[in-house]
Amino acid sequence: MLEENFKAITRDVNMLMKDAQALFQAAAALTGEKADDMRKRGMLLIDTAMARAQELQTVAITNGKEAALSANVYVRENPWRAVATAGGLGLLLGLILGKK
Repeated sequence: MLEENFKAITRDVNMLMKDAQALFQAAAALTGEKADDMRKRGMLLIDTAMARAQELQTVAITNGKEAALSANVYVRENPWRAVATAGGLGLLLGLILGKK
C-alpha cells in the first residue's frame, strides 16, 4: 500500500511539474495580463507539487519510524530468534552470492 501511494504521489508530482513547465513556456511567449495569469497558475502548480512531495516525505518518515520501533520491540522480546534469523539470512545470501 505504501508503495502504491508513493507511485501515485510521484506520478502526480511529475505531472504537475510538466504542466507547470508547459505553462511557463507558454507564458514566455505572451505579455501582459495573460502572461501574468499563466505565471500565477504555474506557480500554483509548483506549490501543489511541493506540497505533495512534502506529504510523501512525512508519510515515509512516519512509516519508517513505525517499522524501526516494531523491529526494536521484536528483537528485544525475541533476541535469540532475531540472531538465528539474521544468521540464516546471512548464510542464505552468502550461498546465493557465492555461486556467482
